[in-house]
Formats: sequence, C-alpha cells, structure tokens
Amino acid sequence: MTLIKPLKICLSSSLQTSSLPGTATAHKLVVAIRQKCNAEDVLNELNDLPNSRDASDTDMAEAPFNPLKIDVFVQTLLNLGSKSFSHSFAAISKFHAVFKALAETEEAQICILHNMFELWVDHQQMMVVIVDKLLKVQIVECSAVATWVFSKEMVGEFTKMYLWEILHLTIKKMNQHVTKLSREMNEAKEKLARTVESSSSESEDEAASPNAQKRRKNTEGSGEKPTEEQVERMEEKLEAAYVDQKRLFLIIFQRFIMILSEHLVKCDTDGRDYDTDWYRWTIGRLQQVFMMHHEQVQKYSSTLESLLFTSDLDPHILDVFHQFTALRA
Repeated sequence: MTLIKPLKICLSSSLQTSSLPGTATAHKLVVAIRQKCNAEDVLNELNDLPNSRDASDTDMAEAPFNPLKIDVFVQTLLNLGSKSFSHSFAAISKFHAVFKALAETEEAQICILHNMFELWVDHQQMMVVIVDKLLKVQIVECSAVATWVFSKEMVGEFTKMYLWEILHLTIKKMNQHVTKLSREMNEAKEKLARTVESSSSESEDEAASPNAQKRRKNTEGSGEKPTEEQVERMEEKLEAAYVDQKRLFLIIFQRFIMILSEHLVKCDTDGRDYDTDWYRWTIGRLQQVFMMHHEQVQKYSSTLESLLFTSDLDPHILDVFHQFTALRA
C-alpha cells in the first residue's frame, strides 16, 4: 500500500530550505541511512547540531533536550519510511535506540509527536498508527500523548475524530498495561502461596510412599516458582503503573476543565451564548471519556473530586462529573 506524500519534506534541496538549521545534517542522514548505518552512526551525526535551548530556558536540573536533533531525526527518518506503514514501522524499530536517547523527558516526547504531526498532517490514519507504534515500543509515554492532544499546537485539530481515536487508544494502552501487571502479580502470589503450603508439609511427605510424593509433585505444576522478593518487585511495578494511570486521567480531565472554563468565562465576559457547536462537542468528548473508561475512572473518583471537580468549578462542567458518579453509585 503506497501512502500519500507527507506535507513537510525537510530534505528539499531548494534555496528556500537549504539555509534552514539542520538541513545539511538531514542530507547526511539520508545518505547514511540508505547505506545501512546503525543507531550509533545516526547519534554521531546528530551530535554536531547546536542546541537552541540552554539551562536558562528550563527549570529542569538536567540538561535540556535538543529540539533540533529531534526535528532532523524524526522528519528525516519518517520521510524515508513514508512509502508504507510497514516501511515506517521498520524504520522506527531499526532506530529505536536513537528515539530512546532523544526522548528521555516528556517534553522531548511531545516534540517527537509534534514533528510526526507536521510531517503527516494530511494523513490522519498514518498519525494514528504511528502514535500506536510509538506507545507500543515505549518511545513515548501515555501522559506525553495526552498532553500533546490538548496542546495549543493541536487546537486546529481538536474537533477531528482521529485525535480522539488517538486519545482513547492511549488510555486503552495504559489500562491494558495495568491489567496485565495485576494479573501477573496475582498469578505469582498464588504460585508462591502453593510453594509455601507445599514446603510446610515436606516433613510429612518424607514419610510418604513414592507414589504419594509423585502425586504431590504433579499437583505443584512444572512452572518456575517465584520468590518473595520477585513478588515484592511485581507489587512495586504494579503500584507505579497505578500512579501512571491516575496521572494520565488527571492530565486529561484537567485539560478538559481548563479549555471548557476558558470558553465559559470568555463567553460570559463577551455576553455571548456559551452553547456553541464547539462547546457541545467538547462536553460530549468529556462525557465519552467518563463512559468508555468508567471502570478505571471510578477507582480515582475521590481523587478527581478533591483535586479537579471541586465545588467552585463551573456547574456546567461539574454536572458531567456528578452525572458520572450518580450512575456509578
């Protein structure tokens, strides 16, 4: 399947683009990638690019990420892989290490998503599958995708269905991750409990006949028995996943509240009717998040009520939350 050509081609040799920062490096990367270079070679090429940000531009203690590196690498690589979905996936997989090196912070991950959007703005299906791939191989985190969806750069796309498809697949990825870790931990606990129970009866088994010992071994199963330390680590990993899941929902609902509150205040100040097409669309999307992911949202309803859906919130927004909690009562 051949895809449409992406809108922004950073590799153009025209006079208009030849003076753009990073153009020379982009051309070098094209040659290197076509000559089957590895991830280390790509990183070496990118290391020569200047960073327009310095420590004074950020409050973070660590060195700031280099947006020019991300611009050049992401747009060059995805453009080279633009022939088909499989070409794009192969390119992302081959240079996964480069993505991980460039995407150490959430801000850097959002920069990757912005560059993907600039390249594929006219191909919505491509954006959906690439975001899904970036999440699957853990190049970007769910929180970064949610923040990107509600960013100012995406205002023009806010009422387009593909963006909400991306948001919901992101939430589902997080939910599936938590469910998987929970299932694995419960299975490990059950195995550990059986091991402890079996060990406590060893003295009795020593006196048992060989046939009885054989039957006991068969009931224990052939799977590897987890240790208490392994179960503890799984519990810690699951707890961290719950924290990430709660943070994801907090980001999403906070952004909804911010944009809806801004709309309502502006309409009140200007003396205009707030009940516009955009308002109905946005309220509908907020209700959709509550309904589609009600089982997960319910776990954090008390946190949402204490931090976001407080009594001083505009009644139009607060009513959506109250309707949800009433249905779950």
